Amino acid sequence: MNVNLPLILTLAVLITGVIWLFDLVVLARPRKKKLAAVELQFQKIEIAEQYKQEAYQLAKATASKEPLLVEYAKSFFPVLFIVFFLRSFLVEPFQIPSGSMIPTLQVGDFILVNKFAYGLRVPVLNKTFIPVSKPKRGDVMVFFPPHHPDTYYIKRVIGLPGDEISYVSHQLTINGKVVPEKLQAMLPVGEPTFRLVTETIDGKEFTAYKHLVPGYLSRRGAWKVPAGHYFMMGDNRDNSADSRDWGFVSEDAIVGKAFAVWMHWESFFSIPSFDHVGVVQ
Repeated sequence: MNVNLPLILTLAVLITGVIWLFDLVVLARPRKKKLAAVELQFQKIEIAEQYKQEAYQLAKATASKEPLLVEYAKSFFPVLFIVFFLRSFLVEPFQIPSGSMIPTLQVGDFILVNKFAYGLRVPVLNKTFIPVSKPKRGDVMVFFPPHHPDTYYIKRVIGLPGDEISYVSHQLTINGKVVPEKLQAMLPVGEPTFRLVTETIDGKEFTAYKHLVPGYLSRRGAWKVPAGHYFMMGDNRDNSADSRDWGFVSEDAIVGKAFAVWMHWESFFSIPSFDHVGVVQ
């Protein structure tokens, strides 16, 4: 079962904010009256003596004491609101859970995602209310896939709305133009079984893994990207479930653009590393 963190955080901000506002408008008035009564009472009493000073402070504390729920709400609301604002509209951290974007992103990489690159979106509903820009071919994008609408995925944007895409025996073609590929290395696993290549899409160069023998998703396929949707592929071409498998990504399913790796920590028992820190290409 996936935890809907945006929904939980939104509800937490709303609940603590409403409690704070209710206290400010309703509950605080009786406390102010009690505090004013204490001040009036002790104005008529000489409080120079120690025990009278203590009685005065105790009476003030009792009169101004907030309900426990209000205390918690006032303590948590500012922190929750800051986290909510940052992750909803500015930047959000994610950890890479699978190897579908190797070699660009490794399992255990902690990345930062720009939440306003493709426009500001209403939290939870994910509807754009301030357009900024549209995804571009070659962008590394976080989104919700159509078959798992509550699970974050990360892939590379290959096709824009209206594009015609084909992928035949590892050869990528966009709108009839073959995407150029350069072999960088043969990677041995027992024997050489992987090719490390660079591809260039719209002037953006990135690396990809390809088996010597194409996997079933890399053998033959052709797609026409519908309006308001995007075609996504992983850089680990033969080990990535992506648009070749489950279809197109809707505009409303976009989360943001991955732009940086800030830490690598593969498991709880491993040592965090900063060797892989850098800009996501």
